[in-house]
Amino acid sequence: MPLSGPNSPAPRRWWALAALALSVLVLGFDITILNVALPTLAVELDASTGEQQWIVDAFLVVFAATMLPAGLLGDRFGRRRMLVAGLVVLGSASLLGAFAQSPEVLIAARASMGLGGALVSPLALAVIPTLFAPDERARAIATLAAALATSLPLGPVLGGWLLDHHWWGSILLLNVPLAAVGALACLLLVPESRDPTAPRLDPLSALLSVGGLGALVFGLIEGPGRGWADPLVPATLLGSAAMLTLLVLRERDRPHPLLATDLLRTPGFAWNGLVAGLVGFAFAGLLFVVPQYLQVVRGHDAFATGLRLTPMMAGTLVAARACPPLVRLFGQRGVVSTGLVLLCFAGLLASTTTEDTGYALTATWLTVIGVGGGLALVPAVDGAVAALPDDRSGAGSGLLMTLRQMGSALGVALLGSLLAQTYRGAVDTDGLPPDAAAAARESVVAAHLVAERVGAPRLIASADEAFLRGMSVTLFVCALAALATAALAALLLPRGTPHAAGAESLARPTGDGRQWRP
Repeated sequence: MPLSGPNSPAPRRWWALAALALSVLVLGFDITILNVALPTLAVELDASTGEQQWIVDAFLVVFAATMLPAGLLGDRFGRRRMLVAGLVVLGSASLLGAFAQSPEVLIAARASMGLGGALVSPLALAVIPTLFAPDERARAIATLAAALATSLPLGPVLGGWLLDHHWWGSILLLNVPLAAVGALACLLLVPESRDPTAPRLDPLSALLSVGGLGALVFGLIEGPGRGWADPLVPATLLGSAAMLTLLVLRERDRPHPLLATDLLRTPGFAWNGLVAGLVGFAFAGLLFVVPQYLQVVRGHDAFATGLRLTPMMAGTLVAARACPPLVRLFGQRGVVSTGLVLLCFAGLLASTTTEDTGYALTATWLTVIGVGGGLALVPAVDGAVAALPDDRSGAGSGLLMTLRQMGSALGVALLGSLLAQTYRGAVDTDGLPPDAAAAARESVVAAHLVAERVGAPRLIASADEAFLRGMSVTLFVCALAALATAALAALLLPRGTPHAAGAESLARPTGDGRQWRP
């Protein structure tokens, strides 16, 4: 018996939502908590710089590459079943990684955690339409968004505290009880749902999807470090384009394709998904530089850095709570556009940061980032979900999360490259030995280490100034991206609530003359 529905809501659906929020909380911790441990891992596991990068990026590559098949598996075999399986994989891989004795084992564990995360992220969202009627769905999605927003800055706070009091593996061991409780809660509280007409997973399509998206994320990650002219980078990106093109050609005539391009012909889903991806681009760029700024330039440790990110968390929580009534009053288009304009304002304000800027100004623009991001993202995701037929929620949510993840990966890669290039052109390494100068130009962190080793305090001041210059340029570009997205949202998104627009778009024929109805 379902826990709720449009005509028979049941109180347990809110407990089910709490179980889903706990699942998302575990996923959010995994995205950020390990970053604070990289210096420790360099010593404890003798991890090189490249190995440290892949300890973080192995999760991201597998996570982004496997979300599309994960959504289809949920539609076919049961969304609750696959969600619980994802939490089990996440917890088991975390246990393996916590006791790893080499970088290679930890990288493999992180890749497995990415697979678990790919099952959790889209399917937690896909379950929402089976639990809540349309008038409650926005509040439920806002709750999941708030859980993720809370977990991102809490990751460094908890990680910093655990590193101060325990061994490095404790930051992964934390996942095990959380994942176990989340899986048990989902089994007890979340109803099973599936699409009885969902086809078998086509192995070749799944291979093209995972390979194409994995190669795309790999190329975006490696581009800034290796240089975009490095032969491996364009070869990987071209290979990704070829595999994804083959996937589209293979899947375009299938009734339930893995790459649900037919959903992109539904305006309510397509435009909201595009806005969600562009919000991810701007949001990721804004957040990419902040931890480095707080830890390296301002000299805060990991725990203090996490604490100083809490204004962003508070802003997002306020926005998530305010979204449903604001959308009813001003419509989806007005709220999303306003959120993006606030993101633009935050980027412009942050780009004025100098060495003399106090934390009060930083806390202000972090808060505005949280409010703007919440106001932009929650209604966009809600609008995309509202446009999905109930029997396509798994595949559709997988596609939506893939668009968001691709936007975030593109933001970090391109804006990170812009930051690095501006920094290298501005840092003064005159008078240093060639090897030391090359190391100092790699990053502001490396410049501080070189300065301490060779006794060059002038290098620290130059590196900080160069980083702040790169940060200003990067955040200014983020602001422009947010403003451009606001213009698109104002032109393309529906005026009313997402669910009214969603009902209209579902009733509208698609490009092949069919109609999707829940």
